[in-house]
Amino acid sequence: MQIRDAREEDLPGITAIYNDAVANTAAIWNETQVDIANRRLWLQDRHKLGYPVLVATNDRGDVIGYASFGDWRAFDGYRHTVEHSVYVRNDQYRGGIGKALMIELIERARAIGKHAMVAGIEAGNVASIRLHEKLGFQQVGVLPEVGTKFGRWLDLAFLQLLLDKRSDPDNGPAA
Repeated sequence: MQIRDAREEDLPGITAIYNDAVANTAAIWNETQVDIANRRLWLQDRHKLGYPVLVATNDRGDVIGYASFGDWRAFDGYRHTVEHSVYVRNDQYRGGIGKALMIELIERARAIGKHAMVAGIEAGNVASIRLHEKLGFQQVGVLPEVGTKFGRWLDLAFLQLLLDKRSDPDNGPAA
């Protein structure tokens, strides 16, 4: 497995993973599948903001997972916080791909001076919650029944990782 920055030729694999998650999981609270043009704009938007989109590829170069982060909220006061997402191809679960993507994503967030990383996870997704906890995330809250998919209410668990120990948000990260 290789972890690297996503390129244009990765968009079909990213799109397929995204659409599978839309159709078959509660990981994405969207019911509308997307096309490659949609993912191209998403990739371009992330790059314009200076945010990474990472892919995990197998020995044949197939995309078997991807991850990214973006702004937590649009207001200036949240500028040091990002929210991330990580998705693994459905035939590759439990192979360490999500963990490898997350480790690199966390390092990328630190490298650009972010202070906090937030995960919003469907509260019933125990595997994802446990992965995040193993990487140092702490569960900081649950919002009951704030979403719906597949004819049922969904609870949203929030997990957070502090990326540095700075006490002054305007003086950069502390070691």
